[in-house]
Amino acid sequence: MSDNNAILSVGGDAKDYAILNGTVGPQVIDVRKLYANTGMFTYDPGFTSTASCDSGLTYIDGDKGILLHRGYPIDQLAEQSSFMEVSYLLLNGELPSKKELEDFTRTITRHTMVHEQLTTFYRGFRRDAHPMAIMCGVVGALSAFYHDSTDINDPEQRKIASHRLIAKMPTIAAMAYKYSVGQPFVYPRNDLSYTANFLNMTFSVPAEEYVIDPVVVDAMDKIFTLHADHEQNASTSTVRLAGSSGANPFACIAAGIACLWGPAHGGANEAALNMLREIGTVDRIPEYIARAKNKDDPFRLMGFGHRVYKNYDPRATVMQKTAKDVLEKLGVNDPIFDVAKELEQIALNDPYFIEKKLYPNVDFYSGVILSAIGFPTEMFTVLFALARTVGWVAQWNEMISDPAQKIGRPRQLYTGPAQRDYVPVEKR
Repeated sequence: MSDNNAILSVGGDAKDYAILNGTVGPQVIDVRKLYANTGMFTYDPGFTSTASCDSGLTYIDGDKGILLHRGYPIDQLAEQSSFMEVSYLLLNGELPSKKELEDFTRTITRHTMVHEQLTTFYRGFRRDAHPMAIMCGVVGALSAFYHDSTDINDPEQRKIASHRLIAKMPTIAAMAYKYSVGQPFVYPRNDLSYTANFLNMTFSVPAEEYVIDPVVVDAMDKIFTLHADHEQNASTSTVRLAGSSGANPFACIAAGIACLWGPAHGGANEAALNMLREIGTVDRIPEYIARAKNKDDPFRLMGFGHRVYKNYDPRATVMQKTAKDVLEKLGVNDPIFDVAKELEQIALNDPYFIEKKLYPNVDFYSGVILSAIGFPTEMFTVLFALARTVGWVAQWNEMISDPAQKIGRPRQLYTGPAQRDYVPVEKR
């Protein structure tokens, strides 16, 4: 809290509003009493200048290219930690001891199976259904199978639901992929790590053993870590808003998945890869660079720049090296990867891109990596949802535990007709 106040004067009547200080970042003017004092609301479409909550999970400074989880820089976590360790950190506030990590990992591993009857849900979808449509339906249906963890007022049930969601999401995602390609579901294996288990469930087939490449496992684990949480983005805000009504955790995460599906949010890496495919070959890059610089041309470079980061996306730094490692290890020979590498160099050195701060972001590199591993583009957002589940769950838990939390109820600037009398249809 701060002793300083902001003064807002309306019609000559001045009122004081407290200025609140976070640990780091900009100060916040507490306007909760604004309507009671003035009869007015603030107007902030997109909530670009509005803090909807206080949170101790993630901090972003877009101008400086900083992303912290519980105070730890994202590059340190991605390079030195693991997704399971970061999941524990987000859920519990501190990095785990060796035993705590082992116990947490064991708990998650033992929850990876899904109820056998849940598999029948998949048969209700068309084979060509988008995997995100399947994810929305199946995750929402979890509440019908796990009644013992839907009481949001019971901390133990919240904990169990959190563990179940984190554990079952890879299984549900892998099953969505298997269903789309007409292959049998593969059950989880308790002898594999979280990430290796997901890859095995996705790509193994009964006819032959899937070789789990440690380079691919490391790359996927980094992708999961880099997407674990990202402050109050659209899908996270959706989870919090749904949760503020008292909805069960499975419904809240399903709502987050639905929001993430939007191409302006979780679909960005898919859009970036489609752009690379549209360019096709290295010799066509100058043509598309010229189009990107032309304000009258609708073409836009996808995977460059970020709404939050006005500097280099700190997640992209990690992904850049990982992309090179994966492409080299797998020996992938695809023209789009040559296009990606050349486009990256142009963007990092061209004065236009530097001036506009259009640096390659995490979506640019993750799409390249996922394609090299063998994921179809329609699975990209599913993988995003898989990773982001831990952030959603942590944010949901934080919100439910906050005694000051109220049901979300944004207000509006009404611009429709004023009150008018109904006219019977025969007189209109």
